[in-house]
Amino acid sequence: MKVVKKIKEMQKLADKYRTQKKIIGFVPTMGYLHEGHLSLVRIAKKKSDICVVSIFVNPLQFGPQEDYHIYPRDFPRDKKLLKVLGVDIIFYPEVKEMYPEEQLTFVQVRKLSEGLCGRSRPGHFEGVATVVAKLFNIVKPHIAVFGQKDYQQAVIIKKMVKDLNFDVKIIIAPTVREKDGLACSSRNIYLSEKERKEAVVLYQSLLLAKEMITKGERNPEEIIKEMKKLITTKSSGKIDYIEIVDADTLQPIKEIRGKVCIALAVFFDKARLIDNILVQSG
Repeated sequence: MKVVKKIKEMQKLADKYRTQKKIIGFVPTMGYLHEGHLSLVRIAKKKSDICVVSIFVNPLQFGPQEDYHIYPRDFPRDKKLLKVLGVDIIFYPEVKEMYPEEQLTFVQVRKLSEGLCGRSRPGHFEGVATVVAKLFNIVKPHIAVFGQKDYQQAVIIKKMVKDLNFDVKIIIAPTVREKDGLACSSRNIYLSEKERKEAVVLYQSLLLAKEMITKGERNPEEIIKEMKKLITTKSSGKIDYIEIVDADTLQPIKEIRGKVCIALAVFFDKARLIDNILVQSG
């Protein structure tokens, strides 16, 4: 397994593999890997000849009051985990390598990035789309794997790839959860023992929403009201948002029809946790 820190070296290796007709699979991460990340790596490994994982905490996607400086980092641990999985290359650039001077070019995916987390974190998805576009030009993958837990991000990346004609196939893999249902997240480390126990209510609220839809409820407001009641009575979490949107357009809906995404973001002290499920209504 190689650790590559320079853009030019990574591009040169990617060119070599492509010349050899090898399929490059890619998983972009911010490190501090958990089982969710590792599941994406396993998918990329299965579908490619060369598996590349990037580890880069991207400053462009953090707001001024957010957790960029304290975001968990542990490269030696990440490296061991990826070696066990048989990853071929870790692309591990420094910030000054990715952004050697003031960045004046940004990728903005309109509409899809304006609601949900985009409303709460202005500029976040512009930072995400920009760094992913850069990484695609550096790693030159044939396949890239993203997780459903960050569903809005995955939809935005798919649209960026389509609109800008990137020659890469995007795979969205299922959310990986702890045994009690909490979605795996690097930010779970911020939770106190009490908060960790309470946080399972997020998934419980999503399952409640799914059950209501299965039983015939078609009014999003009624479902959201019940979800809020469950979260506020069973936890100290402060709700950022709960929304039910069209699974493709991410636009709010007045009536549940077809495939919808039920998404939420909740603060437990400094930890902002997100989760979602997709539901196909009758």
